[in-house]
Amino acid sequence: MDELGARAAAFAARHPRHARLRQVGTSRAGTPLLLLSVGHGGRHVLVVAGPHANEPVGGATALRLAERAAADPRLTEGADATWNLLLCADPDGLRRNEGWLSGPYTLGRYARNFFRPGFLEQPEWLPDGPDRATLPETRTLLDLQDELRPFLQCSLHGVDVGGGFVELTHDLPGIAQRIAHTAARLGIPRELGAYDTLYWPDLGPAVYRIPPPRRGDLTAAITEAAVDSTWCHPGRYGTVTAVVEAPMWGVAAVADGTPPADRDGVLRAVSRALRHDTRRLQRVLARVRPHFAGVPEAAHLLAPVDDYLLVCPRLADAWDPDTEDGSGRSLPQMSTAHLVALRLAGRRLALRTAGLLHQLVTRAGSDPAGVLPELDRLVDEGCADYRDGCAARWIPIARQVEYQTRVVLAAFALAGRRPTAGSRSGEPGWGSEAAVPMHRE
Repeated sequence: MDELGARAAAFAARHPRHARLRQVGTSRAGTPLLLLSVGHGGRHVLVVAGPHANEPVGGATALRLAERAAADPRLTEGADATWNLLLCADPDGLRRNEGWLSGPYTLGRYARNFFRPGFLEQPEWLPDGPDRATLPETRTLLDLQDELRPFLQCSLHGVDVGGGFVELTHDLPGIAQRIAHTAARLGIPRELGAYDTLYWPDLGPAVYRIPPPRRGDLTAAITEAAVDSTWCHPGRYGTVTAVVEAPMWGVAAVADGTPPADRDGVLRAVSRALRHDTRRLQRVLARVRPHFAGVPEAAHLLAPVDDYLLVCPRLADAWDPDTEDGSGRSLPQMSTAHLVALRLAGRRLALRTAGLLHQLVTRAGSDPAGVLPELDRLVDEGCADYRDGCAARWIPIARQVEYQTRVVLAAFALAGRRPTAGSRSGEPGWGSEAAVPMHRE
């Protein structure tokens, strides 16, 4: 986190005419929230890096985009555009992942040092609407959206194991072809059936339409991503939001769009495995929790554990063809890619939960409940399934960054052709005239 801020400051010092670095807010722990801006145009792009604590690649992508914008006037003056790059939306959470960020990049090291806060502590979530958002990180992001009124917002996310895909609030015709070209050039598998977009409309291969938010119980919001969020908030300004997902470990089978040979058999196996792992983890949690009652540090790790164990049974029922989950909704038509994505997602939930509990015990310096051997087995089994069963392979960071960068630039080129309500800047003297960007990748 400190290196990210230092590199941004050095960049601004090298480009004093084009770049500015300012603090736009403060995290819950007092960490500055930094915005790097490049260009002086009246039409704004807002790029949000690090909205999820375990997805660090966006910070490096933001710096790469700053370099591209400074070097290519077609991205700034030629498009009357300013690039506004929020370097990390959750710096406190990112610090909690530093146990694996420096490498070596192995699945086991990642799982045992993984951290992501509970669902209600994630900056992009607005479960009670924007007017009742209380996290300072969320308020900062909302204020930036209202200040800048961007014509394009890109939220930079990472898939730990799987493939790359994009979620859009508005269609950008042509983006699927650009993503396909970029993915092929960089060896990034496209995720053609992402589990959290299972019921969302397709806008093209590996491109999904974010549905309008709707009210519902917490588990429905979590499992269907139907809750209000900062993705949708700037829609009142005509903003297109693109959520850009880049994988850390790639799985080629997520790009297999062929019909499955035995859909129901695979779904039963995935649901059965998730239920089995959930019961094991619930037993471990029941043994661990009494030893950490009232420990403030433990609450940061137990909150996401409770969230995962809340949604796991709901997802197992939703995916099981023999079980009615109470929603009255049937499963959509599925390709092999969908089934692979569900297998990865079920394993992901169990592995994250086991990893968080593992940290809870190891950081305490003792194991009074005697659960570490079971947690190590759960982590090792999950990593082996990813590595051997799913053929997960590490994607070099440079490729992750280049993939995200190219997808953002494609979205910029296409979104710039759409008419907008006009963006504005919080700094006086900047133009507000609309212009059509001429940059093409």
